[in-house]
Amino acid sequence: MTLTLLALAAEAAGEEHGPTLLGLSAEGWVYVGLTIFFLLAIFVAKAPQKIAQALDARIADTRRQLDEAARLRAEAEAMLADAKARTAASAGDAAAIIAQAETEAKAMLAKAEADAADLTARRARMAEDKIAAAERAAIADVRAVAARAAAQAAGAIIAQQHGADADRALIDRTISGLSRPN
Repeated sequence: MTLTLLALAAEAAGEEHGPTLLGLSAEGWVYVGLTIFFLLAIFVAKAPQKIAQALDARIADTRRQLDEAARLRAEAEAMLADAKARTAASAGDAAAIIAQAETEAKAMLAKAEADAADLTARRARMAEDKIAAAERAAIADVRAVAARAAAQAAGAIIAQQHGADADRALIDRTISGLSRPN
């Protein structure tokens, strides 16, 4: 009915577009064909249901992708917060390590200075002890040499001044002195 109204309206307007069939021009038949196609698509092929199902599937897929994106964003934000916390903790740890290293370095320096002073004092004592030992050895050597020289000189003097008669008198006195108590 709509088509006939269109055809009548076209004729009334005086428009003629070429040959007609059953009172419809080529344009009218195009409209009839499209109308029939849409009616068949709607009632026979159930196109709206399929379109709705396709749209619902597309909506569900989009919703799933949005949920996945939200989950990934939350996970990324958690990882970012964790990384920031680790960075802050690392900075604090680094400062603590540096402070501890400085303290240890100062302690090691003080210990090294004390050890060097102790070593110097010990080496000085050892040198003094060696010098004192060398002095004692030199004094002992001088005394030994002096004693030998004195013994030799005494021996030479005694040999020159005492003869056999003087030795006999000395021996007799010594023997007579042995019988007396001290």
